[in-house]
Amino acid sequence: MTRTVLITGATGFVGHQVLRQLSSRPVKLRVVVREGSRDKLTEGPPPEQVISTPDLFAESADWWATVCEGVDTVIHVAWYAEPGEYLRSPRNLDCLTGSVNMAKGASRAGVRRFIGIGSCLEYDLTGGKLSVETPLKPSSLYAAAKAAVYSTLSQFLPSQGVEFLWCRVFYLYGDREDPRRLVPYIRSMLAAGKPAELGSGDQIRDFTDVAVAGERIADEAMGDRRGAVNICSGIPVTVREIAERIADEYGRRDLLHFGARSDNETDPACIVGIK
Repeated sequence: MTRTVLITGATGFVGHQVLRQLSSRPVKLRVVVREGSRDKLTEGPPPEQVISTPDLFAESADWWATVCEGVDTVIHVAWYAEPGEYLRSPRNLDCLTGSVNMAKGASRAGVRRFIGIGSCLEYDLTGGKLSVETPLKPSSLYAAAKAAVYSTLSQFLPSQGVEFLWCRVFYLYGDREDPRRLVPYIRSMLAAGKPAELGSGDQIRDFTDVAVAGERIADEAMGDRRGAVNICSGIPVTVREIAERIADEYGRRDLLHFGARSDNETDPACIVGIK
């Protein structure tokens, strides 16, 4: 019997890649999108059903129970992610309560499997190398809200007979990335022949192409793993190295101005995932 998969956030940076991956697999796809964003569902065959809402995080558990009727697997990717705002925005609280209502509705509808998308920022970052056994110690409202959803649903959903998996993503780049983020910022400046003003570049991070991450999330969703999993490369690389790789494509390392911006003193020196 063909599985029906419901995806939230399918027009976004990560959700678009999950949708693209699943579009080529033998599943029926149902997506929930914000009103006015249907035109962003541009690649691959259209989903079997597209459901619009003014704000999916404002919908009730009853609404979600109806939307999830006949669904086997939910992949909940949507979250507030405005660059420069998302770490401290009160919208994270709406995402938290809305995600719990979604899970309540999904369980009422008899959904078999629920996948949520978390963040490496949920962890205690002082150790640098982070596994799913690393204690959680969120230091922002965004990370705290994500960790709260994970903690709540890891207790609630299994008690209702629903398989639960939480995919913690690390540092992503690629298609549909917001132009204010690091990689597209560097590319846009170098393409225009302008200097890219950066910090020291000494921070060590774990970068993955969002297309690779989307495939991994799709694979995990279609599998049987439960609990938490890191969506990461496991490869440490400095921000300087990433910037220089991009600059080499343009032959313009001279436009990388390291130290032009001050580093955030609270920014961890190393964040690398362990698969």
